[in-house]
Amino acid sequence: MKTLIIYGTKHGSTEKCSNLLKAKLQGDIVVVNIKKDLVPDINLFDNIILGSSIYMGQIQKEIKNFCIQSLNVLKSKKVGIFICGMNEKEVKTLFSNQFPEELVTSATAKEYFGGEFILKNMNFLERFIMKKVAKIDKDTSTLSEENINKFAQLINT
Repeated sequence: MKTLIIYGTKHGSTEKCSNLLKAKLQGDIVVVNIKKDLVPDINLFDNIILGSSIYMGQIQKEIKNFCIQSLNVLKSKKVGIFICGMNEKEVKTLFSNQFPEELVTSATAKEYFGGEFILKNMNFLERFIMKKVAKIDKDTSTLSEENINKFAQLINT
């Protein structure tokens, strides 16, 4: 079984989750950062996993565009979708608002993996906003290994 994980990230948390997920999946796994790497032909894979961070209430535009352009092929595959972000309440609506509805309804696995604020990965303005508005002055993580495990089990079966 061949699985392709395609992710988009701004500060690296979605990449971290993609690699944690890879370690829990069975078969041949290829992990691709859609912003940096060439996406291989998805027809060559049995499973396609799409992951994105949330930034300013939106998934990464490269992931959104990929989903729209590849929708017909994706509908014929076993698909999993995960989102990384710090606001779990917001995420529930983002699956249906940000990904094509047909993809969300046919997906085998949909999960929120949590998120991280790693200050050294942010630019000056982002750090300033985190410190002043969100009152965050140190690295914070809500990544959920439990959710990653649940997701992997659904894909592996």
